Amino acid sequence: MGLTSPTNSNLGASSAWLQVSHGNADIAAIFKTNTSYETAGWVVAQKGCWSMLKGGLVSKNSGADIWADSISLQPFTHEEWKSHQDESIEKVRKTRVKFQAVDQHGQPIPNATISIINKRPNFPLGVAINKNILGNNAYQNWFTSRFKLTVFENELKWVSDEVNRGAENYSIPDALLQFAKRNGVLVRGHNVIWDDPKYQPYWVYGLSPNDLRAVATHRTNAVVLRYRGQLIHWDVVNENLHWNFYESRLGDNASTFFYQRARYIDRKMLPFLNEYNTIEEPGDGASSPAKYMQKIQLLRSQGYKGPLGIGLQGHFGIPNLPYVRSSIDFLASAGLPIWITELDVKPNPNQVLALILKKHVFFIFGQAAYLEQILRELHAHKAVRGILLWVAWSPQGCYTMCLTDNNFKNLATGDVVDKIRNEWSSAADLPGTTDSNGFFQTSLFHGEYEAKISHPKEINFLLTKRLISYQKRKHEMCIVSRLTYKLAGDRKLVLQDRWSEFDLI
Repeated sequence: MGLTSPTNSNLGASSAWLQVSHGNADIAAIFKTNTSYETAGWVVAQKGCWSMLKGGLVSKNSGADIWADSISLQPFTHEEWKSHQDESIEKVRKTRVKFQAVDQHGQPIPNATISIINKRPNFPLGVAINKNILGNNAYQNWFTSRFKLTVFENELKWVSDEVNRGAENYSIPDALLQFAKRNGVLVRGHNVIWDDPKYQPYWVYGLSPNDLRAVATHRTNAVVLRYRGQLIHWDVVNENLHWNFYESRLGDNASTFFYQRARYIDRKMLPFLNEYNTIEEPGDGASSPAKYMQKIQLLRSQGYKGPLGIGLQGHFGIPNLPYVRSSIDFLASAGLPIWITELDVKPNPNQVLALILKKHVFFIFGQAAYLEQILRELHAHKAVRGILLWVAWSPQGCYTMCLTDNNFKNLATGDVVDKIRNEWSSAADLPGTTDSNGFFQTSLFHGEYEAKISHPKEINFLLTKRLISYQKRKHEMCIVSRLTYKLAGDRKLVLQDRWSEFDLI
């Protein structure tokens, strides 16, 4: 069965409820275009219950009838899609706050100037680094002036830490971790074990199953224990939807065993699955959102009951935003933290993005435009807890995407990231001025802020307020206040938000 996308739309979001007459089946959503067939999503349909799929229908279980109900295809223009993103950001990433300046008699002070500086954004945005940052002041300055979150590109992988059997060497990741600590940077661990057969230490391939289990267990014990309490996450078994190096040699429960070991050793870090093409490539059925959920369920059924994170790598060509959104929607139903762990966009000289805004068409070419597009989409989704870009610098070039040249001057992609960083940590209407009733209100991204309030006729009136922070309340993020201040004169500030009012006296 096929569905033809409307030709007068730039984006389409589709859905269908599916059931099979017996057994279960992997079903793909296939859209017919003028020139080809495009895969838009996957689901595992079962007998006896309806499962939601977003798209057209193809079953790999040729012996079963397919029943479909409530198929819909909703077209959107790019302008409409961006409007939805903006609405979502206002709801899940920001809160409106109201300030009022009054004197000692409670009378409002009009025309007071409000300045607010974001000291630490709440939404984690970071980049990968590698050994090239050690001793490189230019690289260090570029990185530390922008980010408080990182992951090491290769330096914590087994193939790097134990090149020869029994000769473990952690000197480079140790140095990277100390650099991160000195600069107040949080670190994700990547990775304990890799299920791809291409990325094993050379000496592993000839081992018997018993020997392989012994050395892989030692690897897990050694690296997790060494960095216990120092890493916020660990990708415990990397890419175990696409690959099964350990399962094929040690049994189907190999991944579960390693997650149990890692969690037993370090109870402070959050263990993660980490996979590619789950949100990037609709045609890759091996790591579809439905397959990802099955892997989570398998770990649970085999006895891993501890905390777990969903790692989505995010190596994009041209992002399919409706597929990205629907995939994260589906994964969010697991109730687990979702992080984008290795975001980049492949360069393509033929990439052209047309933005239609207020009846004017602007053409933006290439990698940077698509990077901005996917960053905004991911940030707008309430289930995404953080984003890391896979952009560690090397003199010979980066894995897929660099943010700077070799002199650490921003490329177009770096300018996009700086633009996004600044936008996510500021308010468009600041500095502001209180109205005739002494009020000023604005919408702020969640985070820690320092506020300064002054008045043109009160030279000695200066108040510095720190900080507006965040908390979860009623399943939303809200702004509360913890206040320390320095006040000269006889003025006071009243800070009001949607739930409470605070007086500074």
